[in-house]
Amino acid sequence: MYTVQIEKECKCFKKSEYKNNVTFETQKDAYQYANIVADLMNEEFCSTHTFTAHRTEGSNFLITVAMNMDIPGYEPHITCDVGCDSTDKWSLESTDKPKGDDR
Repeated sequence: MYTVQIEKECKCFKKSEYKNNVTFETQKDAYQYANIVADLMNEEFCSTHTFTAHRTEGSNFLITVAMNMDIPGYEPHITCDVGCDSTDKWSLESTDKPKGDDR
């Protein structure tokens, strides 16, 4: 049996449909699942963290969690601690358009 484990469950992970410690019969299935889930969490979650899949000793795969580096001009529109109450100018939750934006 091969296990895919999440290193640390952030609030976004806890709110998601993903599960921790998922087991598979084959190494290939575990490897594919770990990489796909890490990519999906990077796309779907709040961008406060970055997720990366790694093979560990034995028959385990670990999805590690790291804080996103500060990128000049970048501010996440939602955080794990705040939820989906953002109203900044580029999030899906925004209700106000910036002036001069006719999109």
